Amino acid sequence: MDSSGKLVRDRIPEIIRVEGREPITYAASPVEYRRRLREKLTEEVAEFLSADDAAAQGELADVLEVVRALATNPGIDPAGLEESRRAKYRERGGFTRRIVWTGNHPSAE
Repeated sequence: MDSSGKLVRDRIPEIIRVEGREPITYAASPVEYRRRLREKLTEEVAEFLSADDAAAQGELADVLEVVRALATNPGIDPAGLEESRRAKYRERGGFTRRIVWTGNHPSAE
């Protein structure tokens, strides 16, 4: 198990070979894979947050891909994840109304 390197999409080694280089890779153990997915999520979120409007969709797609992999790894079905999202939406709503909460009025407490 190597502490260097980073988790990459499945076709990256193939793309590197097409470019005429030979990648050095290995398959992570399940424990390392979960850790590296969490690291990847942090990386992809940071890239999304620093992206301009033109690049935002692609970066957000990367975040979504990592989230799907994270959900699948402990055996969460993507349909089940979506149902959990819907249940939270029904219970608490979404974020479309742009509401920012700053606290409660002292007189109401």
